[in-house]
Amino acid sequence: MHSVIASPFLDEYLLLQPGSAKGAKLPQALYEELRRQDNPPGVVPAWLVDTARRSWGLDLNDRPMAGTVLVRQPSPYGYCRASYELNLGCNYDCEHCYLGLKKFSGLKWQKRKQLLRSMQRAGVLWLQLTGGEPLIDRLFKETYDYAFRLGTMLSVSSNGSRLHDPRILSLFKARRPYRLTLSVYGASAKRYDAVTKRRGSFKLFEKGLTAAQEAGLPISLNLIVTSTNADETEDMKTFARSRGLPHNVFSDMAPTIYGGVETVLTQSEEHLITREPFKGCHAGHTFFHADPHGLVSICKVGRDHQFSLVKQGTAGLRKLGGIADSLQLRTGGCSGCLFGQNGTCGTCRPLAKLYQESGAPLKNYCRHGGF
Repeated sequence: MHSVIASPFLDEYLLLQPGSAKGAKLPQALYEELRRQDNPPGVVPAWLVDTARRSWGLDLNDRPMAGTVLVRQPSPYGYCRASYELNLGCNYDCEHCYLGLKKFSGLKWQKRKQLLRSMQRAGVLWLQLTGGEPLIDRLFKETYDYAFRLGTMLSVSSNGSRLHDPRILSLFKARRPYRLTLSVYGASAKRYDAVTKRRGSFKLFEKGLTAAQEAGLPISLNLIVTSTNADETEDMKTFARSRGLPHNVFSDMAPTIYGGVETVLTQSEEHLITREPFKGCHAGHTFFHADPHGLVSICKVGRDHQFSLVKQGTAGLRKLGGIADSLQLRTGGCSGCLFGQNGTCGTCRPLAKLYQESGAPLKNYCRHGGF
């Protein structure tokens, strides 16, 4: 299995080690040298041996290029990141979950392979595997392994309840993700289990987290604050610090992807975070999202005008930029913000549209709602 990835990245070239957040920029001339050495195969060049040693403490001396360095080919599509919901099914039933109905359904294996190959051809270098709960997906191990072999840098978003499974741990130790993000729903079993609506879920989370830390996996925590566990917000921060793990706090709940307001009603009003003015993003232009059926959208929120990447192939992505631009147009009577500079809004338009369609209080997504 490859130890190093050499890849185009937008207008640059990168040298990466699977499972590591560290990387090195690569001059185009050296990238082209690796492409030539990869076919026919040779030995790893001296400059790369030196770079790997300095960057990762990795010894590539006298190693063959074949099987050691995976050289990704340039893509004409310009995408570098993507996210993929393997399945909306979950072993929890959190009331704040923006996915709403957690249906167990998704692509079969051959079509998953097609989807992942299309992502590779699009230039996707960083891929987030999510759900639902991805680790309970029946094809998770096969999907993860195949994506890894294609030369993608993998991150996984999980509730951690299955991380203690030796089969999952073995997979992650052999083919390391560069990031493993775990959601935290409380600092005690009482609050945690109340949020997930599953008795014993806190114990499973602790067991999985401990196993992952002992395996040396790169973990970060998302602390989810709702009206049910808001009284443990500081305790969750203390928990994260006691584990020596980086963490972020999430308290602003979005409507469901079906436009339901029930998730918004679960948020803790006193913990809402004032949004920074929205300054645009790369969704649809250098990033895209795929749902369990291979339907592509600009992101997890803006799911309008989806199309099948499996049926249309990578060429279908050429229309995604136009879709992204159309979804950022103001809708629902919004003519511009009087509080921002040049009419800027604190909420991206696809998210604001979901809030509007759900009938959520104006204050949740528009500064005019507070005055």
